[in-house]
Formats: sequence, C-alpha cells, structure tokens
Amino acid sequence: MKALLVIDVQNGIVNHNDFREELDRIETIITDFKRDSSQIICMRHLVDDDRSPLYKESEGSELLPFIQEAADHIVIKKTPSSFFKTGLEELLIQFQVKHLFIVGFNTEFCCMFTAIAAYDRGFDVTFVEDATGTVNDGNTYEMSGLDIRDFVGTVLHWSDAIEVLDFEEYVEKYRN
Repeated sequence: MKALLVIDVQNGIVNHNDFREELDRIETIITDFKRDSSQIICMRHLVDDDRSPLYKESEGSELLPFIQEAADHIVIKKTPSSFFKTGLEELLIQFQVKHLFIVGFNTEFCCMFTAIAAYDRGFDVTFVEDATGTVNDGNTYEMSGLDIRDFVGTVLHWSDAIEVLDFEEYVEKYRN
C-alpha cells in the first residue's frame, strides 16, 4: 500500500514566498491519492518559541485549509524528521504502507530528513522534487545561485535509495 506524506504546508511557511506552483502540484497529488483511497498523512511542525512563524499557538502554525480537509491523519512534530517521537512509523505500519510519497516544505530540512528517515525504516520512498519548496535560497547558505530543491533532489537521487521525480515524471509513472 502507498501513502502520501504532506509536510508542513502551514501558513507561516507558505505566506513567506510565492509557492503557487508547488501548492498546485501538491493539491493535484492529493487528489490522485484521494481517488485511490490511499492514506494522506499531513505533518504539522510546532515550535515553542513565540518568535517563530510556526509558534504552536499562532495562525502561522495552522495547516492550509485544503490540507486540513484532505488529511486522513494530522501528525504533530517538533523536529525536521517526521519520524522523531511522532508515532508516524506506527501509523504507517498500522495501514500496511510500504511506499511513501513525500511533498511539502522545507525541501532541505523536513522533506529531506523525512525521506532519509523513511528509507532507513525500510519504506520505499518517492520524493516529488518540484512538489516541495523552501523559504531559503542560496544566500541563506552563503552559496549564491544554489538551487536548493535541485541540489537536494540530486543528492537523494544519487543515493540510489530514494526515487526522485519531478511532477511530470510522477504523472507519467503513477497517475491513473
């Protein structure tokens, strides 16, 4: 069985940049998984620091409405890994998930950490590269011109452990 993991599609992130293309792709993939009656699990990152846009009691920490509506399960996390002290693994085992598809935010943190953690736990992982986004850019890392999403996708692809697709490849391979 397969499941879709939608990571941190929260106001405090998506209001930071123009993520319309990423959100459209995520919404399309959610529709595909709903049509197949596959599990859709949404992660919500909460932070205790009230200066953070993801502060646990702020509007910034809320999932976007279409994500809340689509979610079969919402799992709270406090670290970049969706697996660390969350119960996600047990949920996936309960639903006999073998193949996990990953979309969401932030590419180089929560999405990448989660993809690696899923692989380490024995799941087949598909990372839909251009259905992820980040609030950061090359300047954040003092690497002007760095395409973070492409860099992370390339590293994961080269690992030969995680399937990395762009949205068009996802459509060709998995869409019914």
